[in-house]
Amino acid sequence: MKFEDVSGLSVDELKKKDVELRRNLFEMKMKNSLGQLANPLEIRFTRRDIARVKTAISQKTAKQ
Repeated sequence: MKFEDVSGLSVDELKKKDVELRRNLFEMKMKNSLGQLANPLEIRFTRRDIARVKTAISQKTAKQ
């Protein structure tokens, strides 16, 4: 996911995306600890996506 993809969403959509990504991150961490995750780098990518979403939320709320 790129920042351009995230910046076009509304604040409510971004908050929903944040919850979804956090849930996904938790599941990935659990799978990784059990050795069931095929690509552990997905954890890093998900963390970065969460950061992008949080940055977009803070930018949009600062403009209002």
